[in-house]
Amino acid sequence: MGSYLFQDWSANRGNIKGRIITSAFRLAYFVRQMKFPIWLIGIPILVSYRICVEWILGVELPFKTKVGRGLIIQHGQGLVINDATIIGQNCTLRNNCTIGIKVDSRGNKSNAPTLGNNVNLGAHVIIIGPVNIGDNVIIGAGAVVVKDVPSNSVAAGNPARVLRKL
Repeated sequence: MGSYLFQDWSANRGNIKGRIITSAFRLAYFVRQMKFPIWLIGIPILVSYRICVEWILGVELPFKTKVGRGLIIQHGQGLVINDATIIGQNCTLRNNCTIGIKVDSRGNKSNAPTLGNNVNLGAHVIIIGPVNIGDNVIIGAGAVVVKDVPSNSVAAGNPARVLRKL
């Protein structure tokens, strides 16, 4: 259990806020994955997570979100992630990033984005809709991603476009 809770610890070395957020997220995710009705015992943990991480620290990382090992949260403020988003291993999320779904004029919702392994998001990045971000991708600050980004590339702009391959 200890290694599970602290699996992002070394990735956030020197980043106390990142360590607190990722450890709290792992605990809440663990509680939520328990079978019903056992997870009901963990409701105080889930409520505490929502109050402390989402309301006080300003990081909406729902405990249902699937996140790989080595998540780095730098300057975790204003981070909003849809709970159906899938985030791979060793990803870096910076302040004011939004990863969410699209809702059309009829109220139909799209699928959430999927981020591969080793994805690095700059500050203020927005990823909306059923977008797939490949492995080893860097997305520059302020980019608005509405289309897939292939592996081993750098993307930036509004709308984001691939600037070069790594």
